[in-house]
Amino acid sequence: MFTIGDFARHGRVSVRMLRHYDAIGLLRPAHVDPATGYRRYSAAQLSRLNRVIALKELGFTLQQVRDIVDEKVGTEELRGMLRLRRAELEATVEAVAARLVQVEARLRSIESEGHMPTEDVVIKRVPAVRVAELTATAASFDPQDISPVITPLYEELFRRLDAAGITPTGPGVAYYEDAPEGGGAISVHAAVQVSAPSRDGDDLRILDLPPIDHAATIVHRGPMDAVVPTAQALAHWIDGNGYRSTGYPREITLECPENRAEWVTELQTPVVQV
Repeated sequence: MFTIGDFARHGRVSVRMLRHYDAIGLLRPAHVDPATGYRRYSAAQLSRLNRVIALKELGFTLQQVRDIVDEKVGTEELRGMLRLRRAELEATVEAVAARLVQVEARLRSIESEGHMPTEDVVIKRVPAVRVAELTATAASFDPQDISPVITPLYEELFRRLDAAGITPTGPGVAYYEDAPEGGGAISVHAAVQVSAPSRDGDDLRILDLPPIDHAATIVHRGPMDAVVPTAQALAHWIDGNGYRSTGYPREITLECPENRAEWVTELQTPVVQV
């Protein structure tokens, strides 16, 4: 048998943790000397310890861990708990990956400070376009607030278009406005070009977006989570060439393959000369 120190070393845990597990009845020593109180553990208890640590690392509470290892949780219930935890972990990984993309975008913006943009910026007139759209509200214009709103909007938009028998005739057009409630909130419009009669309803709106007489445009390549350097390059060009922006840019999806790194999007910012 092992002393508590030896068992802790073999189990790669702390003595303090083992004492806590003993106190809450999660992992009792195999033997306690009645005279000295010294705890002794058997090698067979490493199996229970491993299960406890694994379940704890998955995010279960110690009470849940005890119920599982003591077989108070049925197989189907345990399977459901593990599936739920897997989904939570996958969502966390996706969120962290998205944040990393945004951090990298900010770093690229910082590294390019003091340099005039080399990307091609074109001033052009954007004609009116008929679109079908759905609208929702984002907390801010930060990509981390926009992406979780606009992605499901587009999924729902295409589902409703399919149900209505309407086929898109052109690229996606995302555009933005200050939300009526203020506080920095943004009205997010997920739209796509269509050829269909106009309609105004809660389920689906079909309307004509007005033309933009003068739009400063730039092409962004990559996921929209990483749009910050491109958007700021466009801002530098506008400021350095005697223009002023008069609204949020429209985002025209030119190419949208499954690999988000290969997306191609044109930013169209309305401007006036100053």
